[in-house]
Amino acid sequence: MQVTETHSEALKREFKVVVPADSLNEKTESRLEEVGSQVRIPGFRPGKVPMSLLKKRFGGHVMGEVLEQAAQDAVQTVIKDNELRPALQPKVEISEYEPEGDLSLTIAVELLPEMETPDFSALSIEREVAEVSEEEVDTALERLANSRRGSEPVEEARPAQSGDIVVIDFVGKKDGEPFPGGTAEDYSLELGSNTFIPGFEDALIGITVGEQKEVALTFPEDYGAEDLAGQAVTFDVTVKELRQPSAMPLDDEMAKTFGRETLDELKQAIRDQIAQEYQRASREKTKRRLLDQLAEQFQQEVPQGLVDVEFDGIWKQLEQARENDQLDDEDKAKSDDDLRAEYRAIAERRVRLGLLLAKVGEDNNVTVTQDDMNQALAEQVRSFPGQEQAVLNYYRQNPDAMEELRPPIFENKVVDYILELAQVTERTVSAEELMAPDPDDKEGGETAA
Repeated sequence: MQVTETHSEALKREFKVVVPADSLNEKTESRLEEVGSQVRIPGFRPGKVPMSLLKKRFGGHVMGEVLEQAAQDAVQTVIKDNELRPALQPKVEISEYEPEGDLSLTIAVELLPEMETPDFSALSIEREVAEVSEEEVDTALERLANSRRGSEPVEEARPAQSGDIVVIDFVGKKDGEPFPGGTAEDYSLELGSNTFIPGFEDALIGITVGEQKEVALTFPEDYGAEDLAGQAVTFDVTVKELRQPSAMPLDDEMAKTFGRETLDELKQAIRDQIAQEYQRASREKTKRRLLDQLAEQFQQEVPQGLVDVEFDGIWKQLEQARENDQLDDEDKAKSDDDLRAEYRAIAERRVRLGLLLAKVGEDNNVTVTQDDMNQALAEQVRSFPGQEQAVLNYYRQNPDAMEELRPPIFENKVVDYILELAQVTERTVSAEELMAPDPDDKEGGETAA
């Protein structure tokens, strides 16, 4: 095998490899002999089939196997002998080949860069933190109480008002005929909740118990049922009862409905939950600031093949968002060329940071333990209340899905390692400022690590 380097530029290498015809023919005959010892051909005993017949019947297929194996061997030889670190699978092309002749291959390799990590102790990072106020705890507590509130009859004789619950019978009609799904009895509807067709609840404000009313409406154009979308209909409504929400007392009994023994325990659980949300927000913003500084300092060239892969993933997500009309107004106003340039820069940033974090993790023995994986799995399970067992089964039955949890864990552990070395100062901010999204963050702090 003759190997000649034909191109060397930055992270790209190209080689010409010539595999002699004698080597190919020897491997081909050896493989045909194996085939001849296994196949059964009428008139010949296994292992006694003439080579000429084997070449005629199986020569094309065997030669394909030999050429494919020769290409794989050539790639391994090029990588090993030149001590290369490929970023992607090398590209192999047959540049010249004639039956019974030499095989000429062109092998193009894109390399991982040799990286020097920055001085992390010189980094200065600000971490925003927020305190949990009593007002926030009280507001959250009231929301919990309202979620479990009941209702009681309105004793006084008065018309319905916003916030009341009307118990109604109704029949929906289109062109004078009832339509499927438009009829109900003893239906409890909270006025002002915006849970019914727009305009329906407003039409019942001022109605009294026992009153009958025809409500004329038009379904929204984007209504889920195509036969009703944009259609004019009427509802014959009869009010049977008028009720009003009854507040749940904020006491120990209320706390027990949420799994706590006392109201103080419930308030502490609420405080802890809000504090965890603030800690997550603080961490994500701190991580973003760290990655911004690293991206600014670390401008080393990266393999464009990796950038292409990352960009393709980003672009597919953007096209999906466009199909679902989920692009933000800023992106809608840009041309495809501008969007491609912008998101390719994001892809390059992700690859650069991913390679850097991988290097830092490797150099400092940062590893993802089984405990880390178990904790990440537990967080995924908790994210789907009521479906915990199904989520757990999914990950147990899909090893690839489980492995997808590993890269984010590794990235976060490397970020934590760097933050321990950097100069981190804390600044107390309001909850609103801490939780406000960064309008310039289109990456979500992610890298390709």
